[in-house]
Amino acid sequence: MSDVRVERLGAAETRLVAERIARAFLVLPATRWLVPDDSEREAVLADNFEILVGHAMTHGHVYATADRAAVAVWFPQVGDEVPPPVDYDARLAAACGQWVERFRHLDALFAADHPHADHHHLAFLAVAPDRQGQGLGSALLRHHHARLDADGVPGYLEASSEIARDLYARHGYRARESFRLPDGTPFYPMWREPAGV
Repeated sequence: MSDVRVERLGAAETRLVAERIARAFLVLPATRWLVPDDSEREAVLADNFEILVGHAMTHGHVYATADRAAVAVWFPQVGDEVPPPVDYDARLAAACGQWVERFRHLDALFAADHPHADHHHLAFLAVAPDRQGQGLGSALLRHHHARLDADGVPGYLEASSEIARDLYARHGYRARESFRLPDGTPFYPMWREPAGV
């Protein structure tokens, strides 16, 4: 689907992006561990993701397809580190409530495995459940990869399922050693060298 139009979003669409990610991620084993209560999961995830998406609006790149069916959130990690979100601990506790320690555990796992070399970090790639398999995620990847390739910058992500891992592999990412949540759910860290390197 090379005709998919990709747009960079501004702060006014922060909540929309957070809700799109939450809806797409509801089926993942990792989110079931993060928020075991089915009735609370989507709202808690959206509140958590809103913190990170809002931060990316200032310190990263947030893209969507023109119809907003798919979104991608990138953080450049080149040179100086991206600062943490303002009042992150308090905001995380407010967003996640009784599940906050699980989110803190996940943050610690991600931090322990995060590479130190310059790269762009794909924090989220989400496609509306009824639009998956139509090439929208691939269009968002190609869009940002063109920039990374032009600048000679690698990409990094943590795939949260085997399906996602295989999608990213088709786009040049190579899996590193996986890590697991306490219930055994795996994440697959992946690294992509820029094309031509």
